[in-house]
Amino acid sequence: MISAWGKLGRLALAISLLSSVWAQSRRDPLNPEEQDQLRDAAQEPGERLKLYILFARTRLTALEQVRADPKATDRAQQTRDRLQDFLDVYDELNDNIDTFVERKADLRKPLKAIIEADTEFQAKLRALKSSADASKDEAKYDFLLSNVLETVDGGVQDHRQLLSEQEEAAKHKKK
Repeated sequence: MISAWGKLGRLALAISLLSSVWAQSRRDPLNPEEQDQLRDAAQEPGERLKLYILFARTRLTALEQVRADPKATDRAQQTRDRLQDFLDVYDELNDNIDTFVERKADLRKPLKAIIEADTEFQAKLRALKSSADASKDEAKYDFLLSNVLETVDGGVQDHRQLLSEQEEAAKHKKK
């Protein structure tokens, strides 16, 4: 008869194995070179946030290339993968903004670039949504695309609000 501690130990082992398998199946959307660039800019909010904009833009460009490539196989899955990569990078951008806000960093300049990029991202994603509505493969990534659009739309509002708050705080510091 196995003791309760033995059963608990086996359960803990099974959980840890499953969690490591899940972590391995979830890939990082950033390549090692991009990770190094982010590491080098860890303490520079402006530089780090500009890198995330660049990486997100790169993911959307890759998405557009897949969609335009007549030789692409399993275009719907590749589109879904590129959308997920974009979303992962965009979420990281927002997490970094939150971190720098907690550190009381002045983000006015990078926020202007982020808001400009947000507008570009919205336009490209809406164009994809319009073309996807006519596509038979759209069902494979429609939910994700809607989620990405909602995330970017919410990001635009949050980024504009934060910029407004930071500009107001800067006015009061000057007085």
